[in-house]
Amino acid sequence: MDSLVLWDIDGTLLNAGGLGAEVFDRALDAALGARPPERVAMSGKTDPQIVGEYLDMLGIGDRDAHLPAVLAALERELEAAEQEIRDAGRVLPGVPEAIAAIAALGSLQSVLTGNIAPNARRKLAIFGLDGLLDLEVGAFGSDHADRRELVPVALGRVRATRGRSFDPSRVWIVGDSANDLACARAGGVRCLLVATGRSSGRELAALGPDFVVEDLSDTGAVVDILAS
Repeated sequence: MDSLVLWDIDGTLLNAGGLGAEVFDRALDAALGARPPERVAMSGKTDPQIVGEYLDMLGIGDRDAHLPAVLAALERELEAAEQEIRDAGRVLPGVPEAIAAIAALGSLQSVLTGNIAPNARRKLAIFGLDGLLDLEVGAFGSDHADRRELVPVALGRVRATRGRSFDPSRVWIVGDSANDLACARAGGVRCLLVATGRSSGRELAALGPDFVVEDLSDTGAVVDILAS
């Protein structure tokens, strides 16, 4: 199966046990001395986008001046919360089995995620998923604040690093949110949405992705979809 599968992380491969939003609070406090009065919707957004929305909420101007410090703090705070995430979080149903089955068919698999690269790698490593994916060719929130710009980043890395090119019909984004679908559509590639995040299968189906599944536990069905 000559295809490229780009996995979202949070809500698709794993659940961080609710620590994701708390880590942002801690990072903002560490970098700016302020916690937000409420939380922004985070599903499917990039880390820089989320930080920017928090800066607006806190009335802090000049995003570009403050963004690097907050993202650096975000990396430190996630590292500090590693044991908390390991204790409270989990790999989502069917994930290792689906990745292994797709790999057995010869597909290249990586990530396309809103996480900055070091945090993506750390989250995957916490749950032993990092060795299952080719992270050198992934696309991350640290590459661009707009998730819709990330498909070309991944495709460029695949060409430059692995010497492989894929027809758009053989490239899949697997995610759990409307933003994952918007990213796929902007990149001209296909999209499988999984109802293991904040949206139900019915809500995801109404968005019009190529396929929707409740979770990844039916390995055969997932492989059939990604081979279609």
